Amino acid sequence: MTADPARCIPILASLDIAETLAFYRDQLGFEGEAMGDYAIVRRDAMELHFWLAPDRIHPENTACYIRGGQVPALFEENVARGVPGLSAFEVKPWNMREFAILDSHGNLLRFGCSPQEYPEPA
Repeated sequence: MTADPARCIPILASLDIAETLAFYRDQLGFEGEAMGDYAIVRRDAMELHFWLAPDRIHPENTACYIRGGQVPALFEENVARGVPGLSAFEVKPWNMREFAILDSHGNLLRFGCSPQEYPEPA
C-alpha cells in the first residue's frame, strides 16, 4: 500500500473566482487561494477545485457529494452560521441522512452520512 493513496477531488465551475473564494471562506469555513482562473479551497480532509466558467449552465448543472462522520457537525455549524439555502438534514430513500447547499453560483453540495451516525431527533 502506498503512503499517499489516490483521491477524487471535484472540479466545480465558478462564474467569479473571488466570489467563490469568499462564499466558501465566509459561509462554509474553508480556506482557499486563487491562481488566475483557478481556485482551490480546503477544510480538514475536504478539498474542492474551481475553474472559471463562461456560462451559468456549468455550475447550475454540477454537484459534489461529501460523505463521512463529520457531516452532522457540519450541519450544526451551517445552521449556526445561518448559511442561506441550507436544506433539512433528513434520511433519504437511499438510506443516507443528507443535507444540501447551493453555492453562490449554483453548484450543489450534498453532504451525507449513515443514519446511525446522526439519528432523527425524538
